[in-house]
Amino acid sequence: MKIVRAVLGCVVGVGVAFVLLVFADDAGQKLYPPADVDWSDAATVKRYTDSLPLDAMLLMLAGWAGSTIIGAAIGSVIARSRAILISVIVGGLMLAAAIANFLITPYPWWLMMATITGIVVAAWLAAKLLWKPLAPTSSA
Repeated sequence: MKIVRAVLGCVVGVGVAFVLLVFADDAGQKLYPPADVDWSDAATVKRYTDSLPLDAMLLMLAGWAGSTIIGAAIGSVIARSRAILISVIVGGLMLAAAIANFLITPYPWWLMMATITGIVVAAWLAAKLLWKPLAPTSSA
């Protein structure tokens, strides 16, 4: 039963994290719509990302970190005693997705470093806040 809860927690946690990230990304694109950006032209994409205001980039950072901590927390609650494992998996997959995103779309170096740090801290916080040590077993 523990393995089922762990797998379910992992799947739900990752799913929630990615759905929340999509909502955050959609909100950012509604607030700062990309006007006629040819996404296949790296120079055009670079000009677009360079033109984004600070609050757009902070919204992106909050989306990555916020979706990570919420997804890891929900997954950890479902998995119960496996909070650290679920948080590492959710955080690791979000980190991989962020790095893949940064390899495809150029952003300022400080945003990439802050996002990577934010994801790691968010996953760590979820594990720290929700981890419960196993009760000692009596051998008597």
